[in-house]
Amino acid sequence: MIVVATADFEVYHEVVADLRERGATFTTIEPDDPLPSKTVVVLTGAEHAKSFGDADAPTIVVDPDDSRQAVDQALATIRGEHGRTVVGVDPGRQPGIAVLAGETVVAAFQVPLGDAVDVVLEEVRGDDAVDPVVRIGDGSRLEGAKLINELEDVRVEMVDETGTTPYLGTGARGMGDVLAAVNIARLEGEAIDTREIEPTPGELQVIKDRSRERSETNRAIDEALARRVACGELTVEEALAVHRNDGNDGGGGDVPDRRDGNDNGDVN
Repeated sequence: MIVVATADFEVYHEVVADLRERGATFTTIEPDDPLPSKTVVVLTGAEHAKSFGDADAPTIVVDPDDSRQAVDQALATIRGEHGRTVVGVDPGRQPGIAVLAGETVVAAFQVPLGDAVDVVLEEVRGDDAVDPVVRIGDGSRLEGAKLINELEDVRVEMVDETGTTPYLGTGARGMGDVLAAVNIARLEGEAIDTREIEPTPGELQVIKDRSRERSETNRAIDEALARRVACGELTVEEALAVHRNDGNDGGGGDVPDRRDGNDNGDVN
């Protein structure tokens, strides 16, 4: 853990702002307080640097006019030998997920969209996760937006995924999404908290067609319900249930709102 230990307001303000911008995990203490047991590096001002001379963790002195350099040093220290934890996601109905520690791929998954957030959070919140970041490709707009909007309290970056899907030779069928996720993880993106997407007519038609395929009566849901599916509020199955109960008016019905991220179906 990064520990900010200073009574200098300017140092505190600059360092904390930079750490938050970088999505780093840290805590703050007064210079006279004991260091937490999980301290990996201490950030402090010049007037308190000697106070931590006997500490097991290295001390980085912050220049308030160039706090970013100190934060970069701290993050490099905390990443250590194994490197930063990066989770790359190739979004889709069955997202590919790759977990990297530095340049090493340590885990890979391909799961239904409804399970992807839980898988990602388990990886970034694990005891071995170092300065975690989640990088999501900008393709599959609706599915990607759903993931971004449901990943809370973790740094998320959106990555231009152009060229990340590799050519697959004989015997490699089915590996494309996971390999794309590895490539996405290795590309820096732009930090993003939420992504609002207005579904296109073509995307809504795809959802309607999918509902027709799953309908026992070969009837598609209407556009209002298709839009709710696109926004992640309903699964296709739930939309079909509303359609059956309420006819073709696209009413809400007694169906749970799926924006809490707990649905288990591939909704988009």
